[in-house]
Amino acid sequence: MRRQGNFTQGPILAPLCRFALPVLLALLLQAAYGAADLLIVGRFSDAANVSAVSTGSQIMHTFTTVAAGFAMGVTVLIGKKIGEGSPEEAGRVVGGGIALFVLMGAAFTLLVPLFAGPLCRLMQAPEAAFAQTQSYVRICSLGSLFILSYNVLGSVFRGAGDGKTPLFTVAAASLFNVAGDLLLVAGFKLGAAGAAAATVAAQGLSVAVCLFAIRKKPLPFGFSKSYLRLDKKISGMIFHIGAPTALQSLLVNLSFLAILAIVNSMGVLYSAGVGVAEKLCGFIMLVPDAYMQALSVFVAQNIGAGNLPRANKALACGVGVSLFTSLFLAYGAFFHGQALASLFSSDPDIMYQASDYLKAYALDTLLVSFLFSFIGYYNGRGRAFFVMCQGLAGAFFVRIPVSYLMSRFPGATLFRIGLATPASSVVQILLCAGYFLWLAKKEPPMQKSC
Repeated sequence: MRRQGNFTQGPILAPLCRFALPVLLALLLQAAYGAADLLIVGRFSDAANVSAVSTGSQIMHTFTTVAAGFAMGVTVLIGKKIGEGSPEEAGRVVGGGIALFVLMGAAFTLLVPLFAGPLCRLMQAPEAAFAQTQSYVRICSLGSLFILSYNVLGSVFRGAGDGKTPLFTVAAASLFNVAGDLLLVAGFKLGAAGAAAATVAAQGLSVAVCLFAIRKKPLPFGFSKSYLRLDKKISGMIFHIGAPTALQSLLVNLSFLAILAIVNSMGVLYSAGVGVAEKLCGFIMLVPDAYMQALSVFVAQNIGAGNLPRANKALACGVGVSLFTSLFLAYGAFFHGQALASLFSSDPDIMYQASDYLKAYALDTLLVSFLFSFIGYYNGRGRAFFVMCQGLAGAFFVRIPVSYLMSRFPGATLFRIGLATPASSVVQILLCAGYFLWLAKKEPPMQKSC
């Protein structure tokens, strides 16, 4: 019988879907966790605070994706060591990853508050919302250590094939965050600052739940306190896989921040509209994102076991399931954008701008079913450098130039500016497909039966 968390034997589609489901639910709760700030601020505060949460959360999301990029190095290494049958080495990866992330978290906590003002200026935060945006970023940055700690602990469970434990920790944090938002924003009328404080408290809770779970839950590798140290070899391996992914995530997010800066220069209503749309996009992209993460682990284990054909079949399964589900999400985003936007704001002008931007993202929802599955596949194969290159090509040669050009045309709309994102995805898919064919010709296939 296939061991729990081991994806190197047996059927492919059913285990992949079973693993992706709790990952999807965890991402759903994480998106709800972030959206709660905007939803409650949108209901109980003004457009300036909505704009502040919109811009501030995008800035903080950039740091979070950098953490997730490095955490991918931990996830892939653990999956590979389990596939190789080296549980002790997997335990050392966990210890080295935790030590590395504690140092990174401490650095973020010290540096981000110092540069909160310049970051908000760089983002062209509207003057009417500048003070609130700066406050939001400074308060949220105090939870940087919690953000990084959760990412590395979540990567440990996912690398071991366990998607359920991160789901439970995010569920607890989401409930706590909503309660905090209602108390501080709706009750005490603290606006964006109250939402930020609730977020930090909820992040701390998620880390506490993770630490409790990792002590109580049996894992498929050995672990001791002696592993909690900066190991040069392990840190090097994590950086080898995680650094290109983190850099790609950083620069791609900077491209989205550049789009937001372009929109911010158009005024508070446009800024708030994009903020609402981006929160909705976070939900729309969940299925492709879940299969990207699931494929990273699935492929890493099979590459470790020397079974490339099985990894390739997993890629096809991931694309198929993700695309089927995304058809329904794209329909809702394109034809019912205003109804979706009304969940976050009752202002008809904000609802209109958000729905206009969502139409472009509806097109991208279909495309990322291919793109995200490719990225998960290449991460699992340890091809993080290519993942970085294709991401940068899409961001800096397509997304930013196209969005800027669209904003310069007379009568610029958020739909036209948003078209830069699906245009970028088309280019990235072509690069990923070409690289897949190049690898198939260059490398002899691994021969190992299931």
